[in-house]
Amino acid sequence: MKKICILFRSAPHGTTKGREALDFALLSASFEQEVSLVFVDEGVLHLLKDQQPELIGGKDYLAALKALPLYDIESVFTCKQSLGDYGLSHGLLSIPVSILNDEAISAHLKAVDEVLVF
Repeated sequence: MKKICILFRSAPHGTTKGREALDFALLSASFEQEVSLVFVDEGVLHLLKDQQPELIGGKDYLAALKALPLYDIESVFTCKQSLGDYGLSHGLLSIPVSILNDEAISAHLKAVDEVLVF
């Protein structure tokens, strides 16, 4: 089994990167790969509750984040510094995540077989 980490760095709306990253994560997990997700920089905005992308002509793919446990994706992390940069806290997030510092994220990225950045 391969360990795959999907790194979300881009904002959730305006490009297809977030949707592609989430689709890839779910597909990989369905093939019994060990998948983890890390949200950094603008990527932390994927985690905000109550987003309404349909108001700007987008699709609500973020609702699929709630299906992560069904795919056995349990390692979901976010960067403490990035949350602080956007003034976010646990209460504003749509799913449970572990908040890590830069060193812990770096250690996690070194421990996996593949890192894909979106």
